Amino acid sequence: MGDLAKDINSKFENNRVKAMLNIIYTANWITSCQNEFFKDFGISPQQYNILRILNGAGEPLNVQTIKDRMLERSPNATRLMDKLCAKNYIKRLPSDHDRRVVKIVITDEGKTLLNSIPKDFNNELLKNLNEVEAEQLSNLLDKMR
Repeated sequence: MGDLAKDINSKFENNRVKAMLNIIYTANWITSCQNEFFKDFGISPQQYNILRILNGAGEPLNVQTIKDRMLERSPNATRLMDKLCAKNYIKRLPSDHDRRVVKIVITDEGKTLLNSIPKDFNNELLKNLNEVEAEQLSNLLDKMR
């Protein structure tokens, strides 16, 4: 099992400081693991999130709605969507009534990509937690926010 104090060779003034640093360290570890996983699919975790949002919506969404639903609020969401458009995973649908309004929809290619990605890819990251511990962790993180 991991031990933050050993991993970063440090001591902490109290458990709250240790907890905060552990959250940051663990978040970076998760991000690194996810970046590595999604490389094989040619997308980033943020792009996966956009595809997942669009697929779940079942209808075209405007860019702001997608940004609001993203797990990681990304100021470069438009750039992420540009890359997904270039790969033909999503499509922009301009409005007939207002050219400032653009909706985004997932394409069949985007759905095919999503279906090729194992749904349980995060399970490996949580393998050391049982269901009760995972619920406790989730509740504690909710309480912190």
